[in-house]
Amino acid sequence: MKKILIVEDDQIVANIYRSKLAVEGYQVEVTLDGESGLKLMRTFRPDAIVLDLMLPKMSGVEVIRQIRGEVDFSKLPIVVFSNTYLTSLVQDAWKAGASKCVSKINCPPKELVQMMRQIIGSSVAQPPDQAAGPATASATKTTPAPPSSEADAAFLAELRQTFIASLPSTLSSLRLDLQNLVKAGGEVAQLRCIHDLYCRIHSVNGNAGISGLTQIAHLAAALEALLKELYEQPKNINASTLRTVASAVDFLGFLFGRGTRQDTQEIPPANILVVDDEDLSRRAIVYALEKAQLQSMTVENPSKAIQILSERPFDLILLDVNMPGMTGYELCAKLRALPLHRKTPVVFVTVLSDFDNRASSTIAGGNDFIAKPFLFIELTVKALIHVLSVKLQPRK
Repeated sequence: MKKILIVEDDQIVANIYRSKLAVEGYQVEVTLDGESGLKLMRTFRPDAIVLDLMLPKMSGVEVIRQIRGEVDFSKLPIVVFSNTYLTSLVQDAWKAGASKCVSKINCPPKELVQMMRQIIGSSVAQPPDQAAGPATASATKTTPAPPSSEADAAFLAELRQTFIASLPSTLSSLRLDLQNLVKAGGEVAQLRCIHDLYCRIHSVNGNAGISGLTQIAHLAAALEALLKELYEQPKNINASTLRTVASAVDFLGFLFGRGTRQDTQEIPPANILVVDDEDLSRRAIVYALEKAQLQSMTVENPSKAIQILSERPFDLILLDVNMPGMTGYELCAKLRALPLHRKTPVVFVTVLSDFDNRASSTIAGGNDFIAKPFLFIELTVKALIHVLSVKLQPRK
């Protein structure tokens, strides 16, 4: 019997994958952290390891390095569960020796089973002396028939309903974690609160992914990446990033109520306009948007932007404030007079982050504000919130 070791710190997610693999005939063990995973690997001696990169005590990348450093396991297949918004961490996993990197969002239990079949073969190994001989009673008890598509659909529906039923209590916990973060005094207290919120969002990401709730999973994955960045780089904790975290938690609450329909799970395509006279700034914004696979058009001239906005609709507009010929505030006021963009979300991206400029952005008709220099993942989170809001609440 082929053996699989799952190293995953979310017990619920781990048990779901274990159950599905066990039904397929694999022998499966689960451990919740990297250190325990390494110890169990040496005695269990699996044919493959399924490893989450985001682990307590020891990162998944370090676990991979240690596995590859042991002769007996240097060729062991390692399938890594990654967060698509943590591209540098995924690259580190490949360099450390991961065999395959997949996103939890795109890897429900059925897909993991198919992956294991491709990597290590069927769930039951055929004895060598029977490989070419006649069929015997024991030989006929090999790989069980794969479950029907109906059974897979029923299993996924059960996962989804269980997860949806847990969302009200999850939202209450998230809001409490957020309140604690807002009230926290001092860096140590803030980091503790960020870690607590990160752990909860990490669980939401994993559970939403395997339940097929893609929109919740995508936003949770982006927020998880932002919280990880803030925890590892406390200097980036400021009014702008904390406001983005709060907005993301609030919008997750909206998605918990409106984003659970099975027929509306794909991230919808979006038209985004970026207006900024600085080339480096435009490139940084586009890069941040591409993390969420959001395409955009860039313009450096506010007058040209008005012409474009009068001709076609956009789902989101990102504006700099200080631009030659016309400020972002003036541009925003003008675009609000256009029939196509009375309600289009406008986010100001600027170094002018004091109170007076925040007030000016609101007066001009802006919906949101993000301060330069910004974290790429912060802008990604902000853009996802507004794009999903537009798509799930169509403008009248």
